Amino acid sequence: MITLYLFIFLPFIFACIVPLLYKYLNRQVHTGWFVLVVPLSILIYLLTFIPAVASGETFEYTFSWIPSLGIHITSYVDGLGLLFGLLISGVGALVILYSIFYMSKVREALHNFYIYLLMFMGAMLGLVFSDHLLAFYGFWELTSVSSFLLISYWYERKSSRQGAMKSMLITVFGGFGMLAGFIMLIMMADTYSIRELIANMDVIQGHSLFIPAMLCILLGAFTKSAQFPFSIWLPDAMEAPTPVSSYLHSATMVKAGIYLVARMTPIFGGSPVWFWIVSGVGIITLLYGSLTALRQTDLKPLLAYSTISQLGLIMSLLGIGSLAVYFGPGESGTVFTVATFAALFHLFNHSTFKGSLFMVVGIIDHETGRRDIRYLGGLMHVMPITFTIALVGGLSMAGLPPFNGFLSKEMFFAAVLDVSKAGIFGLNSIGALFPVIAWVASIFTFVYCMIFVLKTFGGKYHPERLNRKVHEAPIGMLIAPMVLGLLVVLVFFFPNVLGKYILAPALTAVLPMMTVSSYDLKISAWHGINYELLMTLGVILLGGLLYMAKKRWLPTARKFPQGWTLNHFFNEGLLSAERWSASLTNRYMTGSLRHYLLYIFVFFVLLLLGSLLWFHGIRFDFSDNAMINIFDAGLVICMVISALTVLLAANRIVAIVALGALGYMVSMFFVIFRAPDLALTQMVVETVTTVLFLLCFYHLPKLKRTIERISFKWTNLVVSIAVGLTVTVLGLSANGHKLFEPITSFFENSYKLAGAKNIVNAILVDFRGFDTMLEISVLTIAGLGVYVLIRQRSKRGKEHEAE
Repeated sequence: MITLYLFIFLPFIFACIVPLLYKYLNRQVHTGWFVLVVPLSILIYLLTFIPAVASGETFEYTFSWIPSLGIHITSYVDGLGLLFGLLISGVGALVILYSIFYMSKVREALHNFYIYLLMFMGAMLGLVFSDHLLAFYGFWELTSVSSFLLISYWYERKSSRQGAMKSMLITVFGGFGMLAGFIMLIMMADTYSIRELIANMDVIQGHSLFIPAMLCILLGAFTKSAQFPFSIWLPDAMEAPTPVSSYLHSATMVKAGIYLVARMTPIFGGSPVWFWIVSGVGIITLLYGSLTALRQTDLKPLLAYSTISQLGLIMSLLGIGSLAVYFGPGESGTVFTVATFAALFHLFNHSTFKGSLFMVVGIIDHETGRRDIRYLGGLMHVMPITFTIALVGGLSMAGLPPFNGFLSKEMFFAAVLDVSKAGIFGLNSIGALFPVIAWVASIFTFVYCMIFVLKTFGGKYHPERLNRKVHEAPIGMLIAPMVLGLLVVLVFFFPNVLGKYILAPALTAVLPMMTVSSYDLKISAWHGINYELLMTLGVILLGGLLYMAKKRWLPTARKFPQGWTLNHFFNEGLLSAERWSASLTNRYMTGSLRHYLLYIFVFFVLLLLGSLLWFHGIRFDFSDNAMINIFDAGLVICMVISALTVLLAANRIVAIVALGALGYMVSMFFVIFRAPDLALTQMVVETVTTVLFLLCFYHLPKLKRTIERISFKWTNLVVSIAVGLTVTVLGLSANGHKLFEPITSFFENSYKLAGAKNIVNAILVDFRGFDTMLEISVLTIAGLGVYVLIRQRSKRGKEHEAE
């Protein structure tokens, strides 16, 4: 158990060490060499699970966080989690190796880069191995935060800041929706465990919150995996360094939504709403991404939209595969089980060929200083190894043999053909659109793959258009994409090794109700002459013709009005919201402290006193009250006199002393009520604050001896009386509405429960420990913020002096 948690949190532990390594060793050795140990160690550890998981075993590890309250953090290793864990650690290791040669240790703040990258890696590992819903959500949002930091790594660029902000707004918005869905699931099944939710899916499916929970969870999945119409954040996220794009936006982060849909398929999969939303949004995203990719001239946005398209393909396969839950074990269920298998297969394939293509773009940018295909061409002659890697990745993405993308693309065609004949959920009529849209989108996919490869590496070489003298990339930068490219080829020739040991166990996790092991899910490159092969041949033929005629139609496609794009609507909507909020804020942010206090107090009175009147909550019960003695009355009179003195004093020292006297009177009440701890605390606080007031009084410049008279305002009098009346009525009504037994007897037993002789300290430290800890955390964060601001100011002052 300890070993798994150690490897999950290893990236976080190492992130704390990176600043020291960077500070003392970066001049001698690139920091990335030390960071590379982390994903390699995790990868080797996860590889040891493959034999057992392939044989059907699963592993559960529970960490007791608060045993007395039954709060535990449970990690669960099954086929699906292991598949994602291997991708996270394996691709992560290659990305870090690539970044060692891509990121300059002289010009870049590498400690920040690797801290953010390790944070993201740890968050993804925690996400895919979490069985606890709230732990899952915590890691989910941590991926959004760490990706925000990575996208804005070059924060001096406005485009990087805007891209990071857009990704944060959209993904965190979806995360809040997902949290609402999780809370509904917890309410329905009374458990935080994903596995127990699956075991109680009959109860969940018959609940009135079933559809709302489904929609909220899908909102989180679609925003994270850049599905239409939430896909606009992914192209802007390409402002991140290329290793980040290769890791987050091809292999890991964008697959988190895919993981969520796959994990929730056993619960929601038999519903027609789930099928239509998941498969429908997926197929639309596939078409949208492929069409939009054709309009791009920058290589990174082209790959970004191609990623959106491929994510839509995987999502549509998961939607189609969910029909296996509806049909259950049997011949029909078997057909759609293959669709889920194809989704997992293409997920792996996409991580390999897209990761290598992003690295190729980084190499081109690094060596030529250009990413615009209008300035590139003929690079195959000067960069033959890079061209070979690009050719392998591009043809695999286009779905051509002998590369792994061909195998999963054929399975995709088979799945859309099968769903068109399913005969349920209205597919008899509208189901024909699935193979048509899939085929058209695949044609456009073929075209943009050819544009990527041939426009960049083919044609005539124009060195005068480039910013640098071009040569082949150093071998260190080529190793990582070469490994991924080699996997693309090896998986084509040995697909069933991957299928037996990695994909089949993952399929069992997605569809636990199906006896998957009894089905023949062997992957083959040749199935004879069938519709899938004819569709592929049609893609090649029509795609080739469109590519050759691109000069006639592609310029028209690239002139698509920017005002009609989703990105434009989002940006304009955000700007309009900012302008409207600024206009509204300027109306009430007048700079007057009196106005601000009026807003607060009026809202306070309307909300609380209005609620008491609306819900008939005003009730006074004085039957159990103690008698008011002469000491109580005397203290109250003294407090009133002190308060009036503060208001009417003509001298500030008199006002400060009266304010302190008022506090001491309150402490005397604590003495009468036999609360010496509170009395002592109150006296200490009053003494310190009075001294601080006097110190501030002493240091204030040009301080007048008397307080300026403030003109009388009826508004102030009415609001102050209303606030006092509200607080009084609220306190008396609360005393008259004792619906439950008071908990004072519980706290009085603090010595036995917490071993504390001081009941106030016991309440603060033990019984309300988390509340106190969070308060201290807030103060610590605020203090650190003040310290950073002061340090930045002093640093800038020294720079100006040096100038």
